[in-house]
Amino acid sequence: MQTSTRDRIIVTAARLLQRQGYVGTGIKQIAQEAQATLGSVYHFFPGGKEAVAVAAIGHGTREFATLLQESLDHEEDAAMAVEACAGRLATELSASGWTDGCPVTAAALETLGTDSEIQRACADALRDWEQLVHDKLLRCGFSAADARELASTVISTLEGAEVTAQVMRSEEPLRTAGRQLARLVRSYGGAQPQ
Repeated sequence: MQTSTRDRIIVTAARLLQRQGYVGTGIKQIAQEAQATLGSVYHFFPGGKEAVAVAAIGHGTREFATLLQESLDHEEDAAMAVEACAGRLATELSASGWTDGCPVTAAALETLGTDSEIQRACADALRDWEQLVHDKLLRCGFSAADARELASTVISTLEGAEVTAQVMRSEEPLRTAGRQLARLVRSYGGAQPQ
């Protein structure tokens, strides 16, 4: 399948941001690895590196949302779905050689304390992912308040566990987080798939 120059730039930038962070990724490197000219990068993204990064974060957000949705939909039971998601993240992170973690973590951490488009894109990503978990919990009979708090806990825990797994080069932090999140979800009792 042929991809457009703009799409190649976005996908390449997403991969580089994921692996090197915002500060460690240069616009020239993005152009070179996307097999694009520097002029074409600026043509599609007149805002420069920050504009490319925002588009790349959006791409990574959608990719992770797809993985999350597939994992949540694969299991009817909410607890099993959350554990399955953590397991899939562990497997994919390991298969990448511990380089392809969360698509927003590095950029989010490097831009903390700023009111930048990057920081807003990262916050939107986290909210979108929480919404997917929230919706699954609602479908499984959880109250709106419980679903909201559990969704926030699930995403926060998976984010932290993924970074820990990368640093330790081990699937276990994610697998442990998945088991404990499933246990937490089950502790609410009475919520059954509908």
